[in-house]
Amino acid sequence: MYLRAAHAELRIPALLEFIRENPLGILTTAIHSPNFPLLQCSHIPWVLDTLDASNLEDPGESNESQQIYGRLRGHMARANPHSKALIEYYNSHQKAQNDIAADPVQLKEEVMVLFNHPLHHYITPKFYTTTKPTTGKVVPTWNYAAVQVYGNLTLYCSPSPETHAFLSKQIHDLSHQSETQTMGYERPWQVSDAPDRYVELLKKSIIGVEVEVRRIEGKFKMSQELGEKDREGVVAGFNNLGTDAGKEMADLVRERAEIKAAQKEAKS
Repeated sequence: MYLRAAHAELRIPALLEFIRENPLGILTTAIHSPNFPLLQCSHIPWVLDTLDASNLEDPGESNESQQIYGRLRGHMARANPHSKALIEYYNSHQKAQNDIAADPVQLKEEVMVLFNHPLHHYITPKFYTTTKPTTGKVVPTWNYAAVQVYGNLTLYCSPSPETHAFLSKQIHDLSHQSETQTMGYERPWQVSDAPDRYVELLKKSIIGVEVEVRRIEGKFKMSQELGEKDREGVVAGFNNLGTDAGKEMADLVRERAEIKAAQKEAKS
């Protein structure tokens, strides 16, 4: 991820909270296969298991360490070609182990999961109230926020007790997270509301994936690099759009400017 200092978010708890608030992540893997593309991506809703926040280091201090910032748990349909490539890897790993049951299996190459903020928007040079009229040296850009995590993926795809336990916990936790945090229901739908036999059949059609988060990077590109007057122009420009998205973008640009100012003051 390209990180300008003005846009970088280095606070680990803030990055993990970003993932909790935006749990739909894009899993990207690079698996050498004679039958499937090297690079594959899948949209997956994740459950994030985190560690004690007091033990988390800043990314710049721990890139060379073996620290794990948390674990992402998800599942994928077996019919997904991405899953088939993962299962092929699993089968080849078992064969390499002389058919000794090796469940679960961890991929050799690291994977990446990308999480995007739902708010993003084009920035017109017309928003800039100082630079545009004085020098004209402005160009359009795009504001957005994203977090990327990198780590080791563990695959659960065999009919073993370990896989059964992982999938049972995963679908329960994901359903509860989505029903309570995403939907806000006080009386959430539960997996136990569906017939047991139906749930067991569905579990046979999915595989489990777990990612150890060993690197994490976050970026809020929200006009922090601009001078105060131009940034105020961006806020006013968004508000003047008269749309919900415009108002929310204006609030986010203002919020990130305040965070940047607070961080600068703390360092002084």
